[in-house]
Amino acid sequence: MEKSDRPYDIVVYGATGFTGRLVAEYLARHYGQEGPRWAMAGRSAAKLAEIRALIDAPKNTPLIVADAADPASLKAMVEQARVVITTVGPYQLYGEPLLAACIAAGTDYADLCGEPVWMRQMIDKYGEEAKRTGARICFSSGFDSIPFDLGVLMLQKEAVARFGRPAPRVKGRVRGMKGGASGGTAASLKATLAALGKDPSLIPLMQSSFCLTPGFEGPAQPAGDKVQHDDALDSWETPFIMAAINTKNVHRTNALLGHVWGSDFVYDEMVLTGPGDQGKAIAEHMAKTPMIGRPDDPQPGEGPSKEERETGFYDVLFQGQMPDGQTIRYGVKGRYDPGYGSTSRMIAETGIALLSAKAPGMVGTPGAILGEALVERLRTHAEISFAAE
Repeated sequence: MEKSDRPYDIVVYGATGFTGRLVAEYLARHYGQEGPRWAMAGRSAAKLAEIRALIDAPKNTPLIVADAADPASLKAMVEQARVVITTVGPYQLYGEPLLAACIAAGTDYADLCGEPVWMRQMIDKYGEEAKRTGARICFSSGFDSIPFDLGVLMLQKEAVARFGRPAPRVKGRVRGMKGGASGGTAASLKATLAALGKDPSLIPLMQSSFCLTPGFEGPAQPAGDKVQHDDALDSWETPFIMAAINTKNVHRTNALLGHVWGSDFVYDEMVLTGPGDQGKAIAEHMAKTPMIGRPDDPQPGEGPSKEERETGFYDVLFQGQMPDGQTIRYGVKGRYDPGYGSTSRMIAETGIALLSAKAPGMVGTPGAILGEALVERLRTHAEISFAAE
């Protein structure tokens, strides 16, 4: 069946999970029956029907039973869809059968993966096949790593317009954020640590900023692993837990775009905590207090209340430094908590943007596959602002 003739534009796989339900709810509320033709998929028909009623989706929203343990069900699902959005992680435990099925069928794919070692393994295993079938595979289509991936992309566009060339050095700095890590994020971290424990040869991949750019190793990058003072921003800063995935995705976008920001590009991320003794004390406290990896981590399927999601936010500053000392600033700000409220909007809009994407098949990033087209969708529909400062 030709891709354009498939019955569904988008299938949300994992629609009965916490984040998958939010994605389905967003599509129902914002697009209803006027937008893309979409369906909900998961392991249980009864549970899917229950969620469809709970989120007040149209009663005729199709339901598809599919299970990662049943390859035939995955094949049947992806062959009916132009795009599959999957929230079923940890991806290193459950993701490969669906990924392989999408690539074989030439079906576009978006996930929320923040597991760089697994991502590298999938790039190596399926990268050439995705080029052959035309499947566009968008890893990390949520808070990790869209605001950072697209924030750098937009800063560099501004730098070229203003200075005639991209900035060879960019800092990503979280100025403010309210919202906890998801149960899925916590489970992914535990699965990654378990995988590294079983196979220590994977540790250098996890540590490398260029883990996702096979065949290319760029210059040394800042470690970002200790409290320090940023004189240019007059603020103390502390390590950012998501830098380990975001920085790798930013370098992959640069590589997939032909190193348009230079093969000497340097990028890091940290959290700003303010000036003076108070800023230093906050930075040191945050450095000793892990966001995830604690006994009280949320479990997969658990998440914050509607009020907590709606009162969350994030504010990220990108500062580009030019060789002559000039600087450029760009801000990305999102309403809703990053891990759920904003993430569910980001991956939904990634799925919709894939419907009209012009990029060739690849195992890539939202920045490389969708670029400014996704920025415009997020500005218009997801209450995320991208602006030069």
